[in-house]
Amino acid sequence: MRQLSSPIAGLVLGFIFGIGLIVSGMVDPANVKAFLDITGQTYGAWRPQLLAVLGAGVMVTTVIYILAKRRKHPLVEAGFHWPHATVIDRQLIVGSALFGVGWALAGYCPGPALVALGSFSSDAVIFVVAMAAGGSLQHILQHKLAPR
Repeated sequence: MRQLSSPIAGLVLGFIFGIGLIVSGMVDPANVKAFLDITGQTYGAWRPQLLAVLGAGVMVTTVIYILAKRRKHPLVEAGFHWPHATVIDRQLIVGSALFGVGWALAGYCPGPALVALGSFSSDAVIFVVAMAAGGSLQHILQHKLAPR
């Protein structure tokens, strides 16, 4: 039963997440770029509304983590998948910087870009293809450069 319920739960939760991204304006690169342009000189008036999206995301995630930590087993998986890395290293810093630069330049981050694919926006398609190519390149390089 867990194998069947996990994909269904993922689909339902992903759909709810996507609706939230649409309602919040996160799938519109103009909103994201205007939020990041706090001076308002490049993309018009600063749009601080996305701070509410950020705050809501942090609050929901915090509550879910607190509740999940109290459970012995997740609801629809065999076990929890907690992060193992606890160190801030060069790989994390470089990856975070690349993520931030990509987000600022394109106005998309991965979740909203995938949702925006539903609108058949050429910008979203190009971003997702580039994101997939970058992820594949990182995977290849990580395995080639990994110590044996």
